[in-house]
Amino acid sequence: MRIDKLDERKFYELESVANNWSLRELQSQFDSALYERLALSRNKTEVQRLSEKGHIVEKAKDSLKDPYVLEFLGLPEEKKYTESEFEQKLIDKLENFLLELGKGYTFVGRQVRFTFDEKHFRIDLVFYNRLLQCFVIIDLKIGEITHQDLGQMQMYVNYYDRYVKLDTENKTIGIILCKKKNDTLVEITLPENNEQIFASKYLTVLPSKKDPFAKTYSDN
Repeated sequence: MRIDKLDERKFYELESVANNWSLRELQSQFDSALYERLALSRNKTEVQRLSEKGHIVEKAKDSLKDPYVLEFLGLPEEKKYTESEFEQKLIDKLENFLLELGKGYTFVGRQVRFTFDEKHFRIDLVFYNRLLQCFVIIDLKIGEITHQDLGQMQMYVNYYDRYVKLDTENKTIGIILCKKKNDTLVEITLPENNEQIFASKYLTVLPSKKDPFAKTYSDN
């Protein structure tokens, strides 16, 4: 009841009931500015829908956040760590990570290997989204994203679409979770009609509730 904005309060009420959040989980989602993060990528009509119906997941973009807030890992913002250490922290806090990922996610595996032409490749994390009926593969990058990272993810997604997913399942989603992101680089590298591969930043500390992100959604 301490949420002043009526639309935001309604959103958290709906999500708490729909997801059976505990008080701790509700507090975590509010502290991480879930409503603001979802609203950033939506126009005014879609933002209004959040307060009326909650978070509806119908297509790939509906399930995404940018940034993802991973304060539960306990990694100070300036601490140096390897991608392997980052991955292990996520596995150790898998319940929290699933909550941050959002609705419909189930864990499949880590360092999932596939092989062709006698070459081996490993995907950092593989999930399945029951609502979207598709695999979601995640690649972890502790630095700034590169066009090579995007090309690698395209290969991973293509492999899953052609050799892993069933005919009745939807196309695979690939998410590159990175510390720094260049939006122009991502836009130029990926196809104009891209609906499968996405890049999102992650934060290791909670954003400020007064001004959680550099931009707002008020003009969308």
